[in-house]
Amino acid sequence: MPEEIKKEDTKKKGIIGKLKEVTDDKEEQLAILSTFVRLGILVWSGGILTLAYIKLPPALGIPEQKLDPTFIASVFTGVLATFGVQAAKGKDGGNPNGGGNITKADMERLIEKASQTAPSQTIRIEQGPVQLTQAPPQTDENYTM
Repeated sequence: MPEEIKKEDTKKKGIIGKLKEVTDDKEEQLAILSTFVRLGILVWSGGILTLAYIKLPPALGIPEQKLDPTFIASVFTGVLATFGVQAAKGKDGGNPNGGGNITKADMERLIEKASQTAPSQTIRIEQGPVQLTQAPPQTDENYTM
């Protein structure tokens, strides 16, 4: 008779019951449960992102969904970050100077050469209706408001 009760107890235990059986520590149980929740969110957001970029065959009868995947992508990358996965950096390895590996000195030389070859132009913006006009530079004495 006691053997029958044990068999019924093992059949009725769900995921939570099995989790309690495996670990006695509540913090460890919560860590395992949170991992499964994060995996569920990861699978869900990955599925939605996939559906945003593929076209389903018409035989399935599912209409094409027009959605902005920005939010789902941020959820996806956020959950990936909780697992320690980060987006790869560009070719320059996160170069603070920007792309092309141009140094500050190179940029200053390019600006100097461009200013020598190109004519200068003054653009004056007035209040009221904005007017863009080409005029010679004015000094403070002959500037009128």
